[in-house]
Amino acid sequence: MGLSKYKLGELISLCDERNSDNKYTLAEVKGISIKKEFIETKADMAGVSLSPYILVHPDYFAYVTVTSRNGEKITLAHNTSNNTYIVSSSYIVFKVDSPEIILSDYLFMFFNRPEFDRYSRFNSWGSARETFSWEDFCDIDITLPSIEQQRKYVDVYLALQNNLAAYQSKVEELKLVCDGYIEDLRRRMPSRRIGEYIVESNTKNSDNKIKEVRSVSVTKEFKLTNAKVNKNELRNYLVVRPKEIAFVQTTGNEKVLAFAYNDQEYPVVVSSVDKVFKSKDENTLDLQFLSLYLSRKEFDRYARFNSWGSAREVFTMDDMNDVEIPIPDISVQREIVNIQKCYIERQRIAEALKEQLKNICPALIRGSLME
Repeated sequence: MGLSKYKLGELISLCDERNSDNKYTLAEVKGISIKKEFIETKADMAGVSLSPYILVHPDYFAYVTVTSRNGEKITLAHNTSNNTYIVSSSYIVFKVDSPEIILSDYLFMFFNRPEFDRYSRFNSWGSARETFSWEDFCDIDITLPSIEQQRKYVDVYLALQNNLAAYQSKVEELKLVCDGYIEDLRRRMPSRRIGEYIVESNTKNSDNKIKEVRSVSVTKEFKLTNAKVNKNELRNYLVVRPKEIAFVQTTGNEKVLAFAYNDQEYPVVVSSVDKVFKSKDENTLDLQFLSLYLSRKEFDRYARFNSWGSAREVFTMDDMNDVEIPIPDISVQREIVNIQKCYIERQRIAEALKEQLKNICPALIRGSLME
């Protein structure tokens, strides 16, 4: 089998078509994640003109030149949809110019490897921010097998990707079931003030025994804190026992209420400025059911609208007590929670499968070159 060597710049070209006529709207705006996929943008788009945004047509690529503080990865994605996206003018957009020499899916497999992340980071330059420039990108050496050989391994990759997509679609159906149950309850049942069913928990870690420090994320989960914490001095931290909820009172963080339900079998501690509460009676209100309701985008908007303050807008424990939700029989609550648990577990499996799919890219590229 003959192999051919190229500079990547010989096979791709820069694309700089702008959304100058504003044909594409906020619905088409995308960001890119370090998982090598297009995502809904997290930027505040209020008042932002979309005319300078760059078009990413189907089968085009886009990447972010900045690689510092990026999880040691390069942020890059391939538009495999049938839709045109638009991305920030700070992104680089390009396409394959020589489809008779390299398949775009094969090129993405080449990019979707830890080796490429390491290469791009090593070849990034700068002081305040390290960047992997378009010139350096085009200077990449790439060795290619024949188109037929590329297609053989791309077909394996796409078959696995299609299987994953089918599995993920079923996972999302479970989420729709949960959301549908909640919406149906909201329409059929009268709402009740949750302050009648919950009570604030203000237990401090006074004996300093609990060392599991967590931050409360805008993604509605506990995360290992990035702050420098002296674990020998956690006496002032608040304890969050299993089946309790903690939330951050300030709501300016990405315009959502950051909260988390402790579904572990051990307690954790959070900052003393957070609020923690529990159910007065677990046979009347299951806090995991409540967390489903609080996870809805509608509630994020409610929390933001009902936040008050000058320097910082806050959603207090009193505000939380005033929230009204439908509270069905505990058996119904637990049925909905069980569906949610099934969704979370399948979502975890889907993420593991996605990671395995990424991990197989190096093997596929290596196999295509060695066969």
